[in-house]
Amino acid sequence: VRLVESGGGLVQPGGSLKLSCAASEFTFSTYDVSWYRQTPGKERELVATIINTSGRRNYADSVEGRFTISRDNVNYTVFLQMDNLKPEDTAVYFCKAYRTLAGTYYYYWGKGTLVTVSS
Repeated sequence: VRLVESGGGLVQPGGSLKLSCAASEFTFSTYDVSWYRQTPGKERELVATIINTSGRRNYADSVEGRFTISRDNVNYTVFLQMDNLKPEDTAVYFCKAYRTLAGTYYYYWGKGTLVTVSS
């Protein structure tokens, strides 16, 4: 599965961006998907997850109430709507698709998209 993120850019504090994670194949609908973010010198941080089977969504405390993860399985895409952005949201955002099949853990990463929140 190849993943391509898009939608990053420069936005002012309080603004919004919508990131997309587009997958290359139809089996994407069987994967759980998470968004992570990373700043230089820091560990990659889990931001949001959407579970394939239940549709359940989980968020990091730092983005709860501001970010929304969703998916469009018809078009093999997962989105991250980011509202009320803060300078501390500045990072490279990555999506990860993963599943366990017959005891084997499969996972795939995109190359990331840069989000900069600055006035």
